[in-house]
Amino acid sequence: QVQLVESGGRLVQAGGSLRLSCAASERYPMGWFRQAPGNERKFVAAINWSGGRTEYADSVKGRFTISRDNAGNTVFLQMNTLKPEDTAVYYCPATLSTGFYPYTRDSAYNYWGQGTQVTVSS
Repeated sequence: QVQLVESGGRLVQAGGSLRLSCAASERYPMGWFRQAPGNERKFVAAINWSGGRTEYADSVKGRFTISRDNAGNTVFLQMNTLKPEDTAVYYCPATLSTGFYPYTRDSAYNYWGQGTQVTVSS
């Protein structure tokens, strides 16, 4: 069973920064999605198995960066210049698929973490 543990979410002022972490039991292609109240879950960022390729939603390009640690089991989401519309529960999924490119669809992921709340105040 794949275990995913997210952390790092908290209340922050607009314009501030946060770094989310997602610790996995092994190395997998992984991503970050978010869900605001009343909204569907949406893609934020993804990274492939090696860490050599990443993908971002247009709404976060230039502000968010997804990366892995050296061991590869932990994935980070560095979030800069945060906006109130970034407020959501952030989820970190992992996939057993072995494609070269990062996965941007939530249906591609097999396992999901419990989520971490990010709140950006204006």
